[in-house]
Amino acid sequence: MTVRVEVSPEVLRWARTRSGIDDETWASRFKDYDAWLSGDKTPTVKQLQIFATKAHAPFGQLLLDEPPQEEVPIPDFRTVANQPVVQPSADLLEVIYQCQRRQDWYRNNQLILGEDSLRFVGSATTRTPIEAAAAGLRQLVDWTSANRSELRSWDDAVTRLRENAETAGVLVMISGIVGSNTHRKLDPDSFRGFALVDPYASIVFVNGADSKSAQVFTLAHELAHVLLGSSALSDLTGESIRTNDHERWCNRVAAELLVPMGEFRSRFNPSLDLCAQLQALAEAFRVSTQVILGQIREGGWIDWDQYMEELRLERTRVAGLGSMNAGTGGNFYNSKPVQVSKRFARELIASTLESRTAYTEAFRLLDVSKSATFHGLSTQLGVT
Repeated sequence: MTVRVEVSPEVLRWARTRSGIDDETWASRFKDYDAWLSGDKTPTVKQLQIFATKAHAPFGQLLLDEPPQEEVPIPDFRTVANQPVVQPSADLLEVIYQCQRRQDWYRNNQLILGEDSLRFVGSATTRTPIEAAAAGLRQLVDWTSANRSELRSWDDAVTRLRENAETAGVLVMISGIVGSNTHRKLDPDSFRGFALVDPYASIVFVNGADSKSAQVFTLAHELAHVLLGSSALSDLTGESIRTNDHERWCNRVAAELLVPMGEFRSRFNPSLDLCAQLQALAEAFRVSTQVILGQIREGGWIDWDQYMEELRLERTRVAGLGSMNAGTGGNFYNSKPVQVSKRFARELIASTLESRTAYTEAFRLLDVSKSATFHGLSTQLGVT
């Protein structure tokens, strides 16, 4: 006997919006959706289970009479048209929940091992002078003008900043996909990154689908949130920065770390065309042209309204250049530790090999399914 399930049209629409799947893909993937929505057809239990899997929606929530109220589990500073983002995507929620599970494990592991807390977590407030906070962060991640001059590319800049942050004790995870699913690419327009702050296990997640130059700044911005001791989800748009004191402070600290105003003043010529200087300055400081625009605004050469207009034009120009994202290819044993944090992976693998953590738990946290993959990562990271 075939069992059919009545599904609320509102819940179906919620699942559609939440999925983040584009219209063309949705139409090809869910051919009966419109018929279910109108009531012309009713899905079977099996069909609804398949729908839930493909739409990245919890099956049980599809049986509700009305859409559930889902909220991002950390402060959400993203804005659209100067308003908070109302509906978080399935991709975003899954990434945050996975990072929270890793954070829980790592925190417990640090306490078991008797490790000290990270003294710099929560060491600043939004009243801390920008220059002082940036100087502290610069020392923490060893980011100096001399070190920056050694970097040949934005990829080198991301790698250096990530590795130095992890050496300081922060778990840095950079990924452009949900888990290991290369078909679920993260949208940089939805979010740039987030910070999960804890004195023993602070995590910074950077959207790896973004350009390398943007990743550098996102990483610095989220590290500033760690200094504040406050978890946050960021999109780093001009609107969210302008209207939120925490985002503005973190942005200014990140900019001062990467593009020190004293050095910037010596390089920027306000008498020349502004746009003509953007790319050269971005390459010199290994940041995006949008960060350079932000420093031009902070230096008082343009006001907020002009900045917002120049930012809009620059985004359009960069979008026209095509994709410059990190991609999801390359050697698995090189990319996976970056996605889950090399520091985290080493600690987890060591704990598992010492029989302090179950293999099933390790596989779940690393998002791998085979013993050979696990041991390959162990060898790659020098644990065995």
